[in-house]
Amino acid sequence: MASDECELLCLDLPHAEDVRLRVVAEERARTAAERAKALADPTRLRIASALQAGDELCVCDLAWVCGASKNLVSHHVRQLRIAGLAASRRDGKLVMYRLTDTGTTLLATLIAPTAVQGE
Repeated sequence: MASDECELLCLDLPHAEDVRLRVVAEERARTAAERAKALADPTRLRIASALQAGDELCVCDLAWVCGASKNLVSHHVRQLRIAGLAASRRDGKLVMYRLTDTGTTLLATLIAPTAVQGE
């Protein structure tokens, strides 16, 4: 087979229409893709994993846990927040971050709960 296309028109219209009606809407697909893209970066994935393990952490804690600079962690946690995967709250002079329910669900899909460091 030289091509990945059918060599003749073979549309099963009733089945194709049924499937078309159940395919995710374009806007919802775009949002899901943006969220998935936010976790496609290894640093953001580690930050999300740290938030999952620690429930709520500030940038200083995240930087130490992930072995990255505060500036880098701040940038990445902002991207997670923009994507709706993390949320923040001010506690005096600290800004505390946590995963949202969406972030927790997406992270669980990407990382097996029994995964250990180095796997």
